[in-house]
Amino acid sequence: MADNSVITVSIVTPDGKVYDHSADMLVVSTKAGQLGIMANHLPVIATLAVDETRVKYDDKEDSIAVNGGFLEFSNNTATIVADSAECSDDIDVARAESARKRAEQRIAEAQQAHDKDSLLRAQVALRRAVNRINTAKK
Repeated sequence: MADNSVITVSIVTPDGKVYDHSADMLVVSTKAGQLGIMANHLPVIATLAVDETRVKYDDKEDSIAVNGGFLEFSNNTATIVADSAECSDDIDVARAESARKRAEQRIAEAQQAHDKDSLLRAQVALRRAVNRINTAKK
């Protein structure tokens, strides 16, 4: 008989599976706020924000930088389909810092040129870089 006190968490991106583990609790940031999911939670589909996803199991916690996408949960299985995602141990902080600096420079240039499209893209790039940095430092 299956154990109904744990959930299975899978995170996939266009490049393939990033994470797969059983958990006691999953914490994600949705467009509407944070959502905690434990076993036997009601089914849910939610759009994810660019933020850290936390997977809690035993006395451990894994952090994954998730950059958008959506979550589908049903039958104690959580599937996150993300634009991109990185486990905290895999994040190159120096590369993320460099991306943050480039995004900040592009924001300044776009503001000066009054280029709204470039500004929006640079702001997304900045959020993604900051998310990776914050997730790596936890």
